[in-house]
Amino acid sequence: MERPKKKQILLFYCVEAEDLARKVAAQSDFIQLQSINWRSFDDGFPNLFIKNAHDIRGQHVAFLASFSSTDVIFEQLSVIYALPMLFVASFTVVLPFFPTGSFERIEEEGDVATAFTLARMLSNTPISRGGPTSLVIYDIHALQERFYFSDTVLPVFESGVPLLKQRLQLLPQSDKIVVAFPDDGAWKRFHKLLDHFPMVICNKVREGDKRIVRIKEGNPEGCHVVIVDDLVQSGGTLIECQKVLAAHGAAKVSAYVTHGVFPKKSWERFVHKSNESEKAFTHFWISDSCPVTVEAISGKAPFEILSLAGSIADALQI
Repeated sequence: MERPKKKQILLFYCVEAEDLARKVAAQSDFIQLQSINWRSFDDGFPNLFIKNAHDIRGQHVAFLASFSSTDVIFEQLSVIYALPMLFVASFTVVLPFFPTGSFERIEEEGDVATAFTLARMLSNTPISRGGPTSLVIYDIHALQERFYFSDTVLPVFESGVPLLKQRLQLLPQSDKIVVAFPDDGAWKRFHKLLDHFPMVICNKVREGDKRIVRIKEGNPEGCHVVIVDDLVQSGGTLIECQKVLAAHGAAKVSAYVTHGVFPKKSWERFVHKSNESEKAFTHFWISDSCPVTVEAISGKAPFEILSLAGSIADALQI
């Protein structure tokens, strides 16, 4: 079967995502960056202008979003709603991190599942001339959130874990690597992508008022153990996992998360200090799905960025 020709993509982006957008465009001659004037009125509400609006008619258009805070969601949604109405041939939204994904359940009456709220907001994106909007998201917290979106958008769920696999192959003694998961949920989510590595599964057990991390399955002794999860917030679970793995003989411990959220600069807990004789985490890999974090940790060990740029460029051709 003859492979379809690649599409010429016009890629718009929010202010935060400019660096990532430039990296995406550098991956392919078929991607051209476009610009938006992101301004505000005196009262703080957005005053937005999409440049060259007439020129994008009949073109394949994409928008690279970053919903890092409630302050920026409204202005970006305004652009997301406007672009497909400019007679574009197709429209794709790339939202690398779906920020309310971990608030997907109602455990008692009165809980608000904000994952569903954000999915409904994105589902209101107008249909373009080419049909429903494609919505590219990386390592959403729960795959069943696909069903939170209406038929007016087509969720495309991608993963940053293949980037980790490539990086691990470049490490010395890659045959001594063990992958660890902080809980059963992370194992269910990612083990099929990493099934050629030996595995350790941790879980949390309640002892009185405390929740203690224990090893449920596997043996880390003498190995370089890499903890894998979809996101990190305060980092407390990763730190407890590291302590347990080290206590059971792990030679080194590293971590990978696709989304380094790190509210309130919680990444500082992991930065190597010059007076430390032993480093708790040898490597800490994250993707560039959260641009604010990427800027904050630049040049700080043990952090290393595995860019989604190539993967996003490929996803835009789907």
